[in-house]
Amino acid sequence: MHNQPNSPTISPLRQRLIDDMNLRHFGHETQRNYLRDIGRLASFLGRSPDTASADDLRRFQIWQQSEGVPVPTMNSVVSALRFFFNTTVDRPDLARRLVRLAQPRKLPVVLSRQEVTRLLDATTCLKHQAALAVAYGSGLRVSEVASLKVADVDSERMLLRVERGKGGRGRNAMLSEDLLTLLRQWWQVGHRQGVMRRDGWLFPGINTLRPISTRQLHRVVVEAARKADVDKRVGLHTLRHSFATHLLEDGVDIRVIQVLLGHAKLNNTALYTKVATRTVRSVTSPLDRLGLFKMEESAPDS
Repeated sequence: MHNQPNSPTISPLRQRLIDDMNLRHFGHETQRNYLRDIGRLASFLGRSPDTASADDLRRFQIWQQSEGVPVPTMNSVVSALRFFFNTTVDRPDLARRLVRLAQPRKLPVVLSRQEVTRLLDATTCLKHQAALAVAYGSGLRVSEVASLKVADVDSERMLLRVERGKGGRGRNAMLSEDLLTLLRQWWQVGHRQGVMRRDGWLFPGINTLRPISTRQLHRVVVEAARKADVDKRVGLHTLRHSFATHLLEDGVDIRVIQVLLGHAKLNNTALYTKVATRTVRSVTSPLDRLGLFKMEESAPDS
């Protein structure tokens, strides 16, 4: 979201907020969400959000709750408003007044390896298959998959460069041999079709000067799951969850997985220990070691 500073349709306050987000390399989705959420406060107040008082913020949050706004949405608004008051208008006293609500953390939906195979095979074109394979094979977020450029594929070091991860943090993601083979096939097809350039997007959208949208990627994975008869609620993030869980089940150290996922906190990665069923099944219960309830072998027939 790189708006022109001198656009007559943008207020100075909005432009300052956009500049603050651009300076910190916030992604397009994050910027759009922050502008929307801060706009919610402005609509509630009926005036500019920088004129809010501590009591205004309290009334706003109480109103959201009374309107049945989901807890995750309310917390997203808190994140946007904290950035606005801390950074754009330099009112940290107001940022501290915003209450983040506790919410039960749901376990992520994880696909089996067989389900992932069926899903990838059910895609309708090579571009879509390659995009979903990146999400599963490298553990990328949907926005990170969409933002990849051809130049981000480092075949010498076998890495994918993620320039703008969550919070503007860049990192290197793993690039497997099979994934590299698939991406090379997609490059050959896309280049022949005239939709891919060496300095362009790895997964271009309908307008090849822009990347594929996250909404389109979501539609692709939902349709592939339907065709593959995967009876689970699936989004592109499901493939990222499956990547982490399958690595954990294969014995990869959880701190390595944390780095591959780009998690700032280990607690976020530790969630996958709760859904790594192969890890659970590989452990012998201490009850079994007592040997109290073993079935007696029947005597062979004479």
